[in-house]
Amino acid sequence: MLQTPASFTPLMAPQQDAAPLSFVFHGGRLLVREADLGLPDEAAVRSLALDPPRLQPVGLLDDRYCQTAWVDDEALAPPGHAWRGLRSLFGEFDEGHLGVAARACQIAEWARTHRFCGACGSGTVLAAGERCFKCVNCGHMAYPRISPAMMVLIRNGDKVLLALHTQSAVKRFVPLAGFLEAGETIEEAVHREVFEEVGLRVHNLRYFGSQSWPFPHSLMIAFTADYLDGDIRTDPNEISEARWFGPGDEWPERVAHVSISSMLVDSHRPPGR
Repeated sequence: MLQTPASFTPLMAPQQDAAPLSFVFHGGRLLVREADLGLPDEAAVRSLALDPPRLQPVGLLDDRYCQTAWVDDEALAPPGHAWRGLRSLFGEFDEGHLGVAARACQIAEWARTHRFCGACGSGTVLAAGERCFKCVNCGHMAYPRISPAMMVLIRNGDKVLLALHTQSAVKRFVPLAGFLEAGETIEEAVHREVFEEVGLRVHNLRYFGSQSWPFPHSLMIAFTADYLDGDIRTDPNEISEARWFGPGDEWPERVAHVSISSMLVDSHRPPGR
């Protein structure tokens, strides 16, 4: 599953390193070598002539310093390098590096969008000891944005409910999912989203697991729940189709366990399906 490796340690302050692992982004796409999909070396990073504030600390991976940055012009890619979306690197990129890249992408986007204070418009500086930008004028503090989202697999006897999400980049039957509203608990969000998206009520919520998902800055919090009552009534703005899948049905094809969604589905997939 896409996640930060156990050998990774986050850092809030930059370090001096002659050969750091550099995760450089443009529009959410990572700079990699075309020949082997490796990260750019220090010479390639120097050729970008990045202003120091654009380089942000990420952490240590197996005791090697990791940093991230962003550029505004995709034409700045050095010869022999290309920009690749993180999704396109699943299964091709080093697994540990991809996990750190997912974290680095969110840090780079946070740094790019918080150069100026959202309250008064003044410049910001990196606060000491924490991942935070502080306004030099009014003191407003801005931390990396994290958007919690619920995910739920509804069980009804030996069947589970899967849906095609209208706005999803992946056209595959998956569990229901949606972002929390301000002031909601995660459990309240599950009940609200289920009723809004498919018109059902559920109970017996059980926590399944969580995953940071950098598209663009989500925290997926997955549950199972049992069907209580109601008939499927989809919201066409959110769901194009939803139906029950049981042992006798043709299930969605298996996919690699990159996301917690595929793990949740496969934990309830009947043998042979």
